Amino acid sequence: MKVLVIDGQGGRIGCRIIENLKESLPEAEIIAVGTNSIATANMLKAGAQSGATGENPVVVCSADVDFIIGPLGIVLADSMLGEVTERMATAVSRSRATKVLLPVSRCGTIIAGSAELSPTELVGSACAEIVRMAKEKARKSCTPDNYDL
Repeated sequence: MKVLVIDGQGGRIGCRIIENLKESLPEAEIIAVGTNSIATANMLKAGAQSGATGENPVVVCSADVDFIIGPLGIVLADSMLGEVTERMATAVSRSRATKVLLPVSRCGTIIAGSAELSPTELVGSACAEIVRMAKEKARKSCTPDNYDL
């Protein structure tokens, strides 16, 4: 299973996500893509197996992962102080991967009905959702109906 973590600014949310997922899903391949080199470097230090920076890595990696996780801004062009380009937002939005977005309100978009949680609580909730979906996917792939006999 491949998980793409996208973050910008200093990558602090991405670091928390990676640390949480490494503990909860140690078998997952975690790919970090930062919208800038500082975010990427910090996410690699947090334990991502691979990482890259910028628009093209977001586009390329979004096409070949099971999950994409990051702040809401990764699907909004010009968010994160302009670090997310139109092409990045489109690639994430169009990806067949399951997207888990943290409703961080600093991107100028409010999600009605979402709870006011701290960044730590948001990361915990988002990662728990990926763990739940990954385990469900693994369970389904191991059922006798999925074997070619």
